[in-house]
Amino acid sequence: MRAKRFTLVDVFSTEAFRGNPVAVVHDAGGMPEQDMQALARWTNLSETCFLLPSDDPRADYRLRIFSTLREMPFAGHPTLGAAHAWLAAGGVPKGQQLVQSCAVGLVDVRAEHAQLAFRAPPLLRAGPVEEALLAGILGAFGLQRHEVQRAQWVDNGAGWLALMLDDRQRLLGLAPDLSTLHGVPIGLFAPWPGGDAAFEVRAFIGGDAVPEDPATGSLNAGLARWLLEEGMAAAPFAMAQGTAIGRAGRIHVRGGGADLWIGGACVTRVDGQLAL
Repeated sequence: MRAKRFTLVDVFSTEAFRGNPVAVVHDAGGMPEQDMQALARWTNLSETCFLLPSDDPRADYRLRIFSTLREMPFAGHPTLGAAHAWLAAGGVPKGQQLVQSCAVGLVDVRAEHAQLAFRAPPLLRAGPVEEALLAGILGAFGLQRHEVQRAQWVDNGAGWLALMLDDRQRLLGLAPDLSTLHGVPIGLFAPWPGGDAAFEVRAFIGGDAVPEDPATGSLNAGLARWLLEEGMAAAPFAMAQGTAIGRAGRIHVRGGGADLWIGGACVTRVDGQLAL
């Protein structure tokens, strides 16, 4: 039986067990892809990720990220959780900031304000959502068309489609039927006047074992880019996520354009060995 270091990191919250957990397998070189996917199904977390030797001389390591259903080309909270685990295990970046290699390319990660933050990758797909597709999504969420202020693709590798509502309480009360979404990741958000964050966010992945994600770096990165480019927000600001399911995620947005950073707290909750 082989053993590898295994870390569970709570990402995007300083409150114990109220962020988004990610599993990190260290030194995963040589581990078969089918075993990675099997482990991701077994942990039943939104993502499980695997640290491997770098495949690019500019990067400090390579990261592979798996949901319970498939490999993800990019995801935000696994990026931060893996960086935290790598550093805690004694990793030393080659340069002033850490560089991760993953399927979408190189992703910079830096420490700031006692947090870790990743440089948001560019959007792979943007623009308005087709009305026919939007109609099916509205039905799944029990929303009327007039309740959605705007609908936009904010896909930076995870496939996100976003809906903007104007009523936070309506957002928090949604109980969607995810069976009709066919695996399309849907993010919804609304302003939070007077709150400790500028916006409240919810994230759903139809057909996955984790139907609502507690705190989502990739979605918030896409939302932040959209909000900043359209002049609907000004950095720095924070996004709240997980409220409806008893979590307390806080995702922090700084900078903009090519220098847009998405950050939050990372805390190790479990550090041990995985038997293979």
